Amino acid sequence: MKILVVDDDEIIRDLLQHLLEQEGYEVYLANDGTEALHILQKENCNLVILDWEMPGLSGPELCRAIRLGDFGGYVYLMLLTSKTTTDEFVEGMASGADEFVRKPFNAAELRMRVAAGIRVLSLETRDALIFTLAKLAESRDADTGMHLERVQRYSRALAQSLSKHSSYSQQIDFGYIRNLFLTSALHDIGKVGIPDNILLKPGRLTPEEFEMMKQHTIIGADTLQEAMNHHPHVKYLRMAYNIALYHHERWDGSGYPRKLAGNDIPLCARIVSLADVYDALTSKRVYKDAYTHEEARKIILESSGTHFDPEVVEAFLDCEPAFIEIKQQFNGDGTLEFDRLMCHA
Repeated sequence: MKILVVDDDEIIRDLLQHLLEQEGYEVYLANDGTEALHILQKENCNLVILDWEMPGLSGPELCRAIRLGDFGGYVYLMLLTSKTTTDEFVEGMASGADEFVRKPFNAAELRMRVAAGIRVLSLETRDALIFTLAKLAESRDADTGMHLERVQRYSRALAQSLSKHSSYSQQIDFGYIRNLFLTSALHDIGKVGIPDNILLKPGRLTPEEFEMMKQHTIIGADTLQEAMNHHPHVKYLRMAYNIALYHHERWDGSGYPRKLAGNDIPLCARIVSLADVYDALTSKRVYKDAYTHEEARKIILESSGTHFDPEVVEAFLDCEPAFIEIKQQFNGDGTLEFDRLMCHA
């Protein structure tokens, strides 16, 4: 376990380093937020202990920057602070902190809180399992490349952009964005039930084959429903179900499988729909070249209010640079059947 300590007080840094290394942790040190972000980009630090009062980025500002970043997995954040008021506690939690450690800290209490954080981080095993199952389903199509990785990140970028709009600021918080990133990978999990002669067909589907292909939304939802029956209070399963079932619905009601329209389509599915389509359009496959970003952008704009939620399209325009960067970073030849399906819709 790698732990990053961020504090502008050298004495506190050294004290924490000594205490944590005694427990067998690998410790990295930073004296401000900028240095901390640089270390997180290079090292897989699972837990960060950070001071509230620092030059440059404050502790809460650094928490927000970490939550908005991509550091290979969940980062557990412990704010080290002498602040004690309820308003300050709320501010820290709203910034994305998981835990508080009061100054001056007790060594035994700190060890306990770090151990509790590590238990929470064990949930990453859950995340890894979910993604592995999604990749297993995707592996039936040898032409998919890094589609899941891109769709996850496109979806997160859209949600982060939407969260800045007043109408979504209460609905889209750090937890929502994290669950969306996790569960968007399961959007096509139902394809495990589609026969190879349809799933892997390189050309246009017949009307009968297209009807069979559309069943992947129901197969995926039914599978996730079984998990929900056993764990009815697990929020991410409900989101995964909504994404799997509704990510091919359209804003104007012409999609499938339920022909939902407008806000009746769950927000998570409306977000993943655009992310999925953008990746389909900009990916190469055996029967077409990849569209450029500009070509895909034009199609998405023309589909605002028909295929896509106009507000999600606005969010796409707001975070275009992130889409371009993600495509460049995860540049596998991922493909989907989207444009083939569009020909039949």
